[in-house]
Amino acid sequence: MALALPEAEERETWGEATFRVRDKIFAMLASATVSVKASREEQAALIAADPETFQVAPYTGRFGWVLVRLASVDPGEMRELVVEAWRRTAPRQLVAAYDAER
Repeated sequence: MALALPEAEERETWGEATFRVRDKIFAMLASATVSVKASREEQAALIAADPETFQVAPYTGRFGWVLVRLASVDPGEMRELVVEAWRRTAPRQLVAAYDAER
């Protein structure tokens, strides 16, 4: 999912897979969870809607990152979260080019 986005790459960091665009992390994969970059408002809304699936991410949660339990998240929603995390991280020109292609 993450690697399908423009200029996305995977790099192991802290013993986990991290997904980056131009060297900036937008998602981190652990064994049963993924942490994604989000706004604090989006984080609060996700957790309020489904606290079994979404939680404040350790360490980065204070910046809006969300911990997602893979066993219970809808695949379409997970894709949306990954794309939005990439959009928050990628340079504006790259996001504009991505949008123009779609």
